Amino acid sequence: MANNLNVEYLKGKVIDLDKMLPEVRVFAPATVANMICGFDILGFAVEQPGDEVIMRRKEQPGVTIKQITGDDGRLPLDPSKNTVSACVQYLLQALNIASKVGVEIELHKHMPIGSGLGSSAASTVAGLFAINVMLGSPLTKEELLPFCVEGERLACGTGHADNVAPALYGGITLIRGNEPLDVISIPSPKELVAAVVFPQVDVPTRDARQLIKDKVLLKDAVTQWGNIAGLVAALFMEDYDLIARSMKDILIEPTRAILIPQFYEMKEIALQHGALSFGISGSGPSVVAITRDEQIAKNIADRIQAHLKENEIESFGYVSKVNVEGPRVLN
Repeated sequence: MANNLNVEYLKGKVIDLDKMLPEVRVFAPATVANMICGFDILGFAVEQPGDEVIMRRKEQPGVTIKQITGDDGRLPLDPSKNTVSACVQYLLQALNIASKVGVEIELHKHMPIGSGLGSSAASTVAGLFAINVMLGSPLTKEELLPFCVEGERLACGTGHADNVAPALYGGITLIRGNEPLDVISIPSPKELVAAVVFPQVDVPTRDARQLIKDKVLLKDAVTQWGNIAGLVAALFMEDYDLIARSMKDILIEPTRAILIPQFYEMKEIALQHGALSFGISGSGPSVVAITRDEQIAKNIADRIQAHLKENEIESFGYVSKVNVEGPRVLN
């Protein structure tokens, strides 16, 4: 089991394996981490895209991966190296049933890897939610979250929760602290709609994080704190004008934007056509325009994609309200 996991809270959990389901199919959503001004602490789930896991019980104990689709062969089939299977195995070990339970996994990627949309988080959440359902849902989402965070550590070297928390909980989440993990669900304004565009350029998460400065000016930090506090207040009050004023990033965006071709041109298009705000989703290269109308969001996504095509950059576009459900079992 991973050394970073503290599983003391699982002591005393009793699992009735006689009631274990033979098969379950789960969808988990993509996410927009940071919400522009909240680096590593804010994020929300979207309705599409997302990843799908099909999990089946098998007689032989252990966790195996039967198939992965949609990854262009980039993800490991070795169950100890794939975040989905590894985290499922961690959970079974923590519950002291690893020697009694066998499952095989199919992972179907319906979203681009390295897109800045929480691809690894969606897969990990889908896998852990699936095994929990198969076992009769003995764990709460709060109890599953540390295992999801461990998946992020395996995927990108840093155990952060700004993607896995909204993917697991649904809606908008705030990471108040990491040690211990303290996650707060934030209300999602009903009219909030995101236009997400993924330009097909490569921006590895590790590279994007390495560009971030270790030190910032105090006056810039104060401005950013004010924006984060203003955004949280605006979400509670459903104050869309305050959302627009607050969703501004002066610390991370200026550096990461260098890695995203046509970033400032895309930003200008979004703001000129009704976006409340515009910025980078996660570590990029996906970008997100925040609006309060679905038609405005569709128009912005179409215009940005057309602009990228004019500059010989292919892209994917998604328009979505905030997904308040999180992962779900599929029939």
